[in-house]
Amino acid sequence: MKGYGVMGTAGSSSKNMMIRDLEEKARVIRVRILQMIHSAPTDHPGHPGGSLSAADIVAALYFGIMNVEPKNPEWPERDRFVLSKGHGVPVVYAALAEKGYFPRSLLSTLRQPGSILQGHPDMKKTPGLDMTTGSLGQGLSAAAGMAIAGKIDKKSYSVFALLSDGELDEGQIWEAVMTAAKYRLDNLIAIVDWNGIQNDGPVDQIMPLGDLAGKWRSFGWETKEINGHRMREIHDALKTFQEQKRSKPKVILAHTVKGKGVSFMENQLPWHAKPITDEELSRALDELHWSGGGLND
Repeated sequence: MKGYGVMGTAGSSSKNMMIRDLEEKARVIRVRILQMIHSAPTDHPGHPGGSLSAADIVAALYFGIMNVEPKNPEWPERDRFVLSKGHGVPVVYAALAEKGYFPRSLLSTLRQPGSILQGHPDMKKTPGLDMTTGSLGQGLSAAAGMAIAGKIDKKSYSVFALLSDGELDEGQIWEAVMTAAKYRLDNLIAIVDWNGIQNDGPVDQIMPLGDLAGKWRSFGWETKEINGHRMREIHDALKTFQEQKRSKPKVILAHTVKGKGVSFMENQLPWHAKPITDEELSRALDELHWSGGGLND
């Protein structure tokens, strides 16, 4: 998204248009999340709450920040993305389809036998995925490894890793945090989807995070706190960190809402993982002002 200025009327107008475009991408991604989870097997449909909370972040990454080539998914110079919170993969599938990595109609095969779109990311099955994830806590380690490889190979790509707040309970996260600081991985940007709810209840009850920003800073990371649903804040934080080279890894702590965009799902624990009925889908799409087609239209 180079060339968007922030000075002068023309530059401001262009950036405003770009932000509106990213907001629209996030809306479409939310629609596709709901449609694909609705089409998934009801005994293991997927995770709508944490997918919806990350929609704005993922839209900003794939359509405003990352340098990727959908027709050449393994392009060596591409930016890398690791979904450490692997259960939230519907949000990434929606973005990949919208970006053109595979036909949108494949979203209707979510979690079905033989589908390339399984319940957790599988880099050997799905074009555009840089890492297989699922067991929480491992994604940041993989992203740090990619960032180290980039340094060794003298590549200019950035590595982004999206974590959940509940995932920060895992000790391996903090081992990766120390590793990234030791090796001065300023090509690594972590984003925490801080929606306050994990599988078994509120994060602050299961394992309080305390001064989360202070923790990351004490480990040697550049740290920003943002509203994870305000697109301009998301885009500007990602862009600033991508361009900033101070020999430190970087983390964005994004305050989000579980189930964001659908009133009856927002901040509701059951929607961490729950099937979507026909009636619920219709109501949710109405709230998102969706008059477009389905996955196979």
